[in-house]
Amino acid sequence: MAANSAKSGLKVVLFLGTCREGRLGIRIANFMIDQLKKKGHEVEFLDALEMNLPILTKPLHFYKDQSQAPDMLQKARNKIVAADAYVVVSGEYNHSIPPGLANLFDYFPASIFSYKPSGIVCYSPGQYGGMRSAMQLRSFLGEMGCISVSNIFGIPRAHEAISEEGRPLNEHMEKGAGRLLAQLEWMAHAMKNHRDKCGTP
Repeated sequence: MAANSAKSGLKVVLFLGTCREGRLGIRIANFMIDQLKKKGHEVEFLDALEMNLPILTKPLHFYKDQSQAPDMLQKARNKIVAADAYVVVSGEYNHSIPPGLANLFDYFPASIFSYKPSGIVCYSPGQYGGMRSAMQLRSFLGEMGCISVSNIFGIPRAHEAISEEGRPLNEHMEKGAGRLLAQLEWMAHAMKNHRDKCGTP
């Protein structure tokens, strides 16, 4: 029974928060979506650029009747609530978390992310692979209730590692993604089993 559970697909929401011109993040997102689907997972994609949310003034949970909130926010909330795990793809803007990513998360209450794991995928065109933003994301995601797994998939020189179509250009890409996803899958199944058995506080 445990073996069957470990092999079953998960519902995963992948977030992309980089919005600036010429962004590399869409390559990384497409690559990770492909890796998740190859493992049999169902993937929903929330892209800050495509959603085009204004700077936050009224989050979803400030609506007394959430059915009156914009339809896009209601649909995104439903995807977040239904998910078993999250993958966050992040660039590094001024050595920090991209504002589009924080703005996207801030539209929703932290409670809907709670008791589910997250995985951080960071990148940059330089040699550090976005790790400074990843260190900040650890704290950010922990406060949202979706603590990140210990492995971080960092991609230095991302423009040389992944094609514009999201295809890996070296053998390290699939290995790196595999290590992250192995941890994320284990934690997601463990936490899902516990939620199903014990509920949440």
